[in-house]
Amino acid sequence: MFFGYYISMKYDVAIIGAGPAGLTAGIFASRAGLKCICFEKVMVGGQASLSGNVENFPGTKSIAGYELMQQMADHATSVGVQLMFEDVLTVKQNKASFSIKTKKETYIATKVIIASGCKTRKLGIENEKQFIGKGVSYCASCDGNFFKDSAVAVVGGGNSAVENVNYLSRLCSKVYMLNRSEKFRANKHEIEKLSKLKNVEILTNTTVERLNGNEKLENLEILHQGKQKILKVSGLFIAIGYEPDLSFLDVDVELDDFGYIKTNENQETNIKNLFACGDITSKQFKQIITACADGARAGNSCIGG
Repeated sequence: MFFGYYISMKYDVAIIGAGPAGLTAGIFASRAGLKCICFEKVMVGGQASLSGNVENFPGTKSIAGYELMQQMADHATSVGVQLMFEDVLTVKQNKASFSIKTKKETYIATKVIIASGCKTRKLGIENEKQFIGKGVSYCASCDGNFFKDSAVAVVGGGNSAVENVNYLSRLCSKVYMLNRSEKFRANKHEIEKLSKLKNVEILTNTTVERLNGNEKLENLEILHQGKQKILKVSGLFIAIGYEPDLSFLDVDVELDDFGYIKTNENQETNIKNLFACGDITSKQFKQIITACADGARAGNSCIGG
């Protein structure tokens, strides 16, 4: 794969985020002859690249999330999308263009597509930050191997939490799934499958009150069914959802009540020539395939006009 450096600072389309939405947008816009640049902080794929196995993407019965996203990135660069691994600091609107500032350079684009996705939501308890990298993680597929044959806990009741528990159950001696309510956001069938795993224990009506340990996490203080308990674990994986990542956007774009960008059916925002697609937009169903659909519409909307 070729991740070339810039040839020119001026582009027809600048895409912020190289997840499934951003890469698809680049494919559609670049194939139409537009000069496209796509910015990504660390690695292509965003949250999708952290999925263990993707089994609901048409044409692929089962594929690792990272592999699927690498294929999308290969496709994007093969049709001319310029991938830049730089952290975007600000996006500002000029009279007839946008300026995209990174630590290295300032780029100019006629049109901008926001596909920055979401960042993991934190628990918000007092000493959570203290144990990040010392027992607290937000990605099972990234850090699970560090806890092989150990007892760990996963906080959450949605699809991300289910994926984490499934993955960790193959590595760890014991996996606790902690859900704050009786109901789960994840599919009932998936929860039933988890409950049949011998090394998985599901605790409902449970919240994490405090993390304890010296240099590393040693145990959790939890409130389970109204009673205080100590849970001895060496790892805590937090999978309680995501929140929009728009700290770089210095444009008065219209947001919904939860901070996600509002768009029309063509992925247009209230700002001319500013588009948004994928998980950063205001919608309920968020999957790789819906992100790709958004990206296709956004890329196509940049053509002409």
